[in-house]
Parts: sequence; C-alpha cells; structure tokens
Amino acid sequence: MTDSYAVFGNPIHHSKSPAIHAAFAAQTGQALSYQAILAPIDDFSGSVMAFFAAGGKGANVTVPFKEQAFQLCDELSQEAETAAAVNTLIKLDDGRIRGDNTDGYGLVADLSRYLTLQDKKVLLLGAGGAARGCLLSLLAAGVGHIDIYNRTYSKAEVLAAIAPQQLQALRRNELYEGYDLIINSTSASLHGELPDIPVTVVANHSYCYDMMYSAQTTTFNRWVAEQGAAKTLDGLGMLVGQAARSFYLWRGVMPKVEPVLESLRQELKGEAS
Repeated sequence: MTDSYAVFGNPIHHSKSPAIHAAFAAQTGQALSYQAILAPIDDFSGSVMAFFAAGGKGANVTVPFKEQAFQLCDELSQEAETAAAVNTLIKLDDGRIRGDNTDGYGLVADLSRYLTLQDKKVLLLGAGGAARGCLLSLLAAGVGHIDIYNRTYSKAEVLAAIAPQQLQALRRNELYEGYDLIINSTSASLHGELPDIPVTVVANHSYCYDMMYSAQTTTFNRWVAEQGAAKTLDGLGMLVGQAARSFYLWRGVMPKVEPVLESLRQELKGEAS
C-alpha cells in the first residue's frame, strides 16, 4: 500500500504542498500520496486522528492549527517546543505522534542561499507563531543579535526571554538604523499593509525578507526596495525549504529544493501575467 501523507488547514484549497511533495516524490523515487484536507475549525484533532487511524504516515499543518497540533503530540522536537507550534506530524512505529517545526529550517536554508548569517544584526518584525518558529534556527545559524519589534510590546518581550543574551524587544523609537537583515514575519502584506517601522531601519546593505509571498512583489518588499534595500526576498523559498525538511523527516531522503522552487516561481509569474 502506498504511504499516505496530507496537509491540514482551513482554508486549504490554495495550498501548494500537494504539488511540492508530489515533485519531491518524483525526484527521489518515493512512492507516496499527499492530499490537502480541510479540517473543521472546531475538530482539527478529530480530523488528524481519523487520518492516522486510516493508515496515514505523516502530515503537515498550516494555519490556523499549528498550536493545536502542538497540543496533540506525544513527543516534540526542540524547535517545536520553543515555537509552541507544530507544522510537521510524524506517526511513530509505536503509534505515538511526534511533532516538529521545520519553518525555521526553511527560512535559514533560503536566506543562506543569498547571504552569510554569521554575526548579522537582525530586525524581526512580529512576535506571533511565525516569528517564534524561526528563532532557534536563526540563533543556530550564528546571527549576532536579533531585535524583535511588535505592535504589542509585551509579546515581543515574551519572545526575547527565550534567549536574553541575543534577543531584545524594542519599541519603535528604540529601533537601530541600518539592519543587516530585516525579516517580516507578520501577515501585513496579505492585506496590503505595512508594519509600522521607521524608514531608517533600512540601509543600502539591508537584506529584507517577507515571509509572505504572492504573484506580485509583496507590499513590504516594494516598500523596502523604495528605501534602497540591497535585496528583497519573499517566503516562497521558505515554503519549499520547510516542506523539504518535512519530507526528509518522513522519508529519510532530502530532496532538491531549487528545481521545485523554480517551477513554482514560474507558475506564480504565469498567474501574475
């Protein structure tokens, strides 16, 4: 019987995960099926447990269920524990469920294609699950320091407490000038909005990364480019990178990200034209 995998979310019709994992399976010669499942808002756990009871081997989890997936697990990776959110579920041989969070891996893998993260001064915008999910991976990659800015200062303080030596929560008027790397973990671009930050945080050496992606340049990336940023990147590479790590955790084989990313990028360009 073909091993079965799925992604759970609500909404889920827009998900690129089935196409990504089908491409990974073809590339690595793995026989598996992967489907998108619309989980009821009020019964995510029931939907997941039914999938595993029917023989499912593993699953991805997207919004709004990552925190609920965290609660569901019998065992957690350090990344998942720090994030308090899970995007990858693995059915263990003894029937227990292990949770992991591969978002940070995907982000760092994508960033590392363009710049060396060692000792970089980083500004992280937002303090929700997306921000929390990438902190450990950024610190492990050797960034020098991360300033966290969030509209609700107390939420940024909670994140900064994870590693007080390297993280600090700042208010708007305390932000430095000219960060090496600015990461927008908020969903503001989805609504055509911008995080409330001063133009001085962007310099001509700044790399700017929006975790959102779209067929057009995101609102955030358009704005930082206007301020003279050295390079702008969107979250499509992070999406494919986190999927590759999930695939590896399930199958023990690491797929190549670049051909799948390039194919998706061309697809997005087609949607834009």
